[in-house]
Amino acid sequence: MTRKIATTGMLCALAYVAMALIHIKLIPAAPFLTYDPKDVIIAIGGFLFGPVYAILISVIVAFLEMITVSESGIIGFVMQVIATGAFAVPAALLYKRNRTRKSALTGLAAGTGCMVVIMVLWNYILTPVYMGAARSDVAAMLVPIIIPFNLLKGILNSLLIFLIYKPIVTGLRKTGLVQERKGVNK
Repeated sequence: MTRKIATTGMLCALAYVAMALIHIKLIPAAPFLTYDPKDVIIAIGGFLFGPVYAILISVIVAFLEMITVSESGIIGFVMQVIATGAFAVPAALLYKRNRTRKSALTGLAAGTGCMVVIMVLWNYILTPVYMGAARSDVAAMLVPIIIPFNLLKGILNSLLIFLIYKPIVTGLRKTGLVQERKGVNK
């Protein structure tokens, strides 16, 4: 249990640093929407320890972001937790059932799809409050801005996870922070 807590703390710190240092504007028409790779690390935590840990890490990192660098306050916190949870939880659930590359890809695709759909709803609900805009203005942004942004975000996250998961897990095993699973395909 001590190893799991230490590894979770380390993943929280890495996700926070990734969020603080990397910001990419994917959709020029919406400069308020920036990509950062924290969800990659959070989803890896979910792959390692299950979906509950993905949510736990997401809440911790979003809270730290809210009280340190965010300009969007509680609305940003809620949106971050929802978006990350929508992506990382389905991915972790599917990967937990069968730890294979195929399950990882299926989980990441499901997570991307869930995030796109759920963020359409939550952007429709909360973005008017955050931006002080009419709901009709936000509705007009859903197809040309919100959907492409979340789709690109999910695809980037998935590609990064697929590329770095194995080396990260191998490194964590060598340090003793993560134990080898017997009889399981990685």
